[in-house]
Amino acid sequence: MKLCMVGTGYVGLVSGACFAEPGNDVVCADIAARKIARLDKGEVPIFEPGLEGIIERNVEAGRLSFSADPARAIAEAQVVFVAVGTPPRSDGGADLSAVDRVAETAAEHARQPCVLVLKSTVPVGTNLRVRRLVEGAKQRIHVVSNPEFLKEGDAVADFMKPDRIVIGCDEDDDFARDIMARLYHPVSLSQDRIVWMDPPSA
Repeated sequence: MKLCMVGTGYVGLVSGACFAEPGNDVVCADIAARKIARLDKGEVPIFEPGLEGIIERNVEAGRLSFSADPARAIAEAQVVFVAVGTPPRSDGGADLSAVDRVAETAAEHARQPCVLVLKSTVPVGTNLRVRRLVEGAKQRIHVVSNPEFLKEGDAVADFMKPDRIVIGCDEDDDFARDIMARLYHPVSLSQDRIVWMDPPSA
């Protein structure tokens, strides 16, 4: 599948590289042009055991690339992961402006029906907030919640051999459920590893 991982921080870079490993075509996109330039040169900005080798192998195989143009990367993707930062605001709430920008970019630039996956740490209600942002899109955008459980220092192993994969998806959204089940099949070992629930619970 063609994936776009928006955000090349810890979660985005690890997830993007690991999704490329079983054969997906992954573009890790970020508006931070300097970070993308470093990645293009083979410089991995974080240390995580095994990550550098996975990135190098998949870049050489043509399955993993980097882009400073999220709109262009999103346009070609079947699945768009939102892995941007959600820093605390002065009032203690989460700043969701970066999440909103990704949703708005997807609504404007998606060229085919796609699944927009919220992987950033966000409060309950964000899935509904994002759905409202994309409801006027020309293409149908299915919004799914998929929280991450990666531990620093063991993130690659956590991704490749997860004890659970939580997916918040509408029960009647067969399109999104099929895409997510196929996407995670190589690392889920069995469908029992996938915990399906409604988006607020996820």
